[in-house]
Amino acid sequence: MSTSAATTWWVPRPHNPVDPLLIIPVLLLLAFSTVMVFSAAIGTRGGVVGGLAVLAKHLFSIALGLGLGFAAASVPLALWRRSSRILLALGTVLLIVLLLPGLGHEVNGSTRWFPIGPLRFQPSELVKVLTVLFLADHFVRNASTVSSFRVSIVEPALVVSALGVLLLLEPDLGCTAVILMVTLGMMFLSGTPLRFIGGAIAVVVCTVVVLIMIAPYRLERVMSFLDPWADPYGSGFQLVQALIALGSGEWAGVGLGASVQKLFYLPHASNDFLVAVVGEELGLLGIVTLLSLYALFLWRTFRLADRAGRAGELFGARVAQGIGLLMILQVMFHFAVNLGLVPTKGLTLPLMSYGGSAMLINGLAIGLLLSVERSLPASRAGAR
Repeated sequence: MSTSAATTWWVPRPHNPVDPLLIIPVLLLLAFSTVMVFSAAIGTRGGVVGGLAVLAKHLFSIALGLGLGFAAASVPLALWRRSSRILLALGTVLLIVLLLPGLGHEVNGSTRWFPIGPLRFQPSELVKVLTVLFLADHFVRNASTVSSFRVSIVEPALVVSALGVLLLLEPDLGCTAVILMVTLGMMFLSGTPLRFIGGAIAVVVCTVVVLIMIAPYRLERVMSFLDPWADPYGSGFQLVQALIALGSGEWAGVGLGASVQKLFYLPHASNDFLVAVVGEELGLLGIVTLLSLYALFLWRTFRLADRAGRAGELFGARVAQGIGLLMILQVMFHFAVNLGLVPTKGLTLPLMSYGGSAMLINGLAIGLLLSVERSLPASRAGAR
């Protein structure tokens, strides 16, 4: 960044209007989320009264996420870039502090949350987005030497590996896998030679296989994934119930609120298995509607990345690409788990699932996209 640019990043200038085709699917997904989370909650959280309590908390999380998104959009993109390494360092500190005895909140053997009064915050959700900012800055700063193995592979791998170790100590293999795949995607989009990426993929695959083999509970999940009906009331229970829910919905579903599987059969119906509830109550039509909203959002996100690249805002282009990859990978993982295509792993559905930390960071991600949009000169808004 030049000296003049570094000293005038704060000067107001005309901004592009917000892309309605980027915002509309986000708002529709949040509205859809409100309906489906309430529907899922009334089956497992104490009926209508319990469902209303969950709904109130969910709406509060959405409001916080929208507020954080608005604040993030108001921050100049240049400041996000200048702060990217510091922010990731702070995120890393949070992961370290989380592992200190007595500070983290443990659920089902995993320590992933900080208790904050009646709420809980999951630092790994924040680290996903901060990793995108860091990698975007790294690849733009080193654009002229991206063909170097040290720059394109070694340096990002050291940072991501350190994060992966901390996440695996929680443990959280799902978040680790998402960050690794986002990193590989950003490497590719930044121009890293394919021979380097091929080697990195081989290392990642071997690492994941070893992590599965050395942890009995992970190996059990893989085995139950291969044949969930072999133990339908034990290790295969979650997947079996999700498949029953999806199969019961057929074309048009059994009706909103009429899901049977959410009645204590389907675990985590409002977050990890929300798609199964959508499929049962709204059928294939509901699933297609949901996928269409995500497709529209992702199209506009990568279109924004293209516009930023053409306008010379390479950092903004990399940020938009990273956010797009982060969202699409989490959507794919969530659907794959519910459909039995990958072993069961707790990953929420972006902008849909119940979960305060995830919804808050989703808002941050959307705000970063709007910050990229605002960074583009109004004269170059052109065709969207």
